[in-house]
Amino acid sequence: MERIRIAIDAMGGDLAPAAPVEAAAEAIRQNDGIELILLGDEQAIRSELDRIGFSDSRLSVVHCTERIEMAEPPVAAIQKKKDSSLVRGMMMVRKGEADAVISAGSTGAVLVGGQVLVGRIRGVERPPLGALMPTEKGMSLLIDCGANVDARPTWLLQFAEMGSIYMESALNIPNPTVGILNIGAEEEKGNSLVKETIPLLKECSSINFIGSVEARDIPSGAADVIVTDAFSGNLIMKMYEGTATTIYRIAKKGLMSTLPGMIGGLLIKGTLKKTLLKRFDAAKYGGAPLLGLKGLVVKAHGSSGAVEFRVAIEQCTQFYRENVNEKIRERMEAQASAIREMKKR
Repeated sequence: MERIRIAIDAMGGDLAPAAPVEAAAEAIRQNDGIELILLGDEQAIRSELDRIGFSDSRLSVVHCTERIEMAEPPVAAIQKKKDSSLVRGMMMVRKGEADAVISAGSTGAVLVGGQVLVGRIRGVERPPLGALMPTEKGMSLLIDCGANVDARPTWLLQFAEMGSIYMESALNIPNPTVGILNIGAEEEKGNSLVKETIPLLKECSSINFIGSVEARDIPSGAADVIVTDAFSGNLIMKMYEGTATTIYRIAKKGLMSTLPGMIGGLLIKGTLKKTLLKRFDAAKYGGAPLLGLKGLVVKAHGSSGAVEFRVAIEQCTQFYRENVNEKIRERMEAQASAIREMKKR
């Protein structure tokens, strides 16, 4: 079986290069079907590999002399820092030297690099970031969660289609349900973007649209794919990140305030951590793929540890094996053809 080649920006993120190096080593140990390329300061990367005592022919290091910092203007950084770990990784995907690239670095630089260096699939108006969110039923895809703060109805339609393909192909969810984030279930509610998008989603035969979904219904698993603009999506995602930890902290404080509570707390502590914190642990869900590009680009959270990076590597493997990019390309070409036919009538 052909091995999947994944480039990793080893200098991106708060815990670089330790976290990506540890994740790469663990992924190599667990999966015979991958080859990993760590990009960045070779001396720093080799030092981390020596620290954990790891060496394998399927793990290579590419030295890069530059690094894109979080605060740098994304466009200028991509244009000027050609030898940065992020740009080199993107170019490897563009040239076919890698099948995917993962970075926990600057979101802006990842978005710009993805569109400019890797390039959009023909017909895709804007590539969205899709983040997996834990729910009572399993997980839902929040799309867009960070790429397009201002959006158009046709963009959201494409987000819904690409998100459906991703959930069905990479996560094995048949005929995934699609909902649009709204302030109420009624069609007359919402801003102009939502109101103009709903008819497009209803008319699209290639998705399983179920209507509007309110934010409070996302944790219960109201829809497999939640479509929105990146402004609203990013707010939802960041609210999610702090919810489980806050609930656990409040519950712990309440239980420890009385002797009976302390006794009960000791009895349920393990279960509470297992059922609540573990279920809503973002580390289990890896990174957010930037859908609609000619190659696979995955944005990991800036604070990603080794677990998040390792799950992101698994994501890339599944994404590539299920040929998600080709399915998106076929769908977008079919959509563009249908639009051309409509204009002729």
